[in-house]
Amino acid sequence: MATREAFLAKVRAAQPAARTLPDVPLFATPVGGPRARFAASLQAMGGTCVEAASAADVRALLEASFGADAVICSATPEVQGTRALQAETPPASLQDVDVGVVRGRFGVAETGSVWFSEKEYVVNALGYLAQHLVVLLDPARMVDGLQDVYRQADFREARYAVLVTGPSATADIEGVLIRGAQGVRSLTVVWLPDGGPDR
Repeated sequence: MATREAFLAKVRAAQPAARTLPDVPLFATPVGGPRARFAASLQAMGGTCVEAASAADVRALLEASFGADAVICSATPEVQGTRALQAETPPASLQDVDVGVVRGRFGVAETGSVWFSEKEYVVNALGYLAQHLVVLLDPARMVDGLQDVYRQADFREARYAVLVTGPSATADIEGVLIRGAQGVRSLTVVWLPDGGPDR
């Protein structure tokens, strides 16, 4: 038996017996609606929430916030970007994107987080290389806490999943908070019902 196979055989033989996973409890819903709790949690993490009645409002918001010349890459058909995005788009080509627009699958009220998978991002690098991230979120698509996330079919079926909570930030250097150190400089959640069938 080769050294590699002998080593792997020893590892397999030393595995502990299988155990059933514990049940993750659900907790009582705190006072206050999930939308208000989400907004407060997101604000504490440096993000903002705004209202929009339509995709046209979102386009007006983008121009007012980031200027008419901003490079906008949109992963949702609701908002037209200035740069096309397809699954075949090379991730490195997004390095000069000013604003990424994406629709969140659902929000987590407890933490102010938004859940994305490869379906929402189209190209995962969009959520990290863009300078600013604008998230369209249906207020009806909320869960109370992180323990609820693991019960979502989306979580079990996705090849890639991420919870985004506010803009990138670090306070490692002399305790000074810096936003946008390793990722997006700002995160704006736009309350906008998706109006379509359950995705």
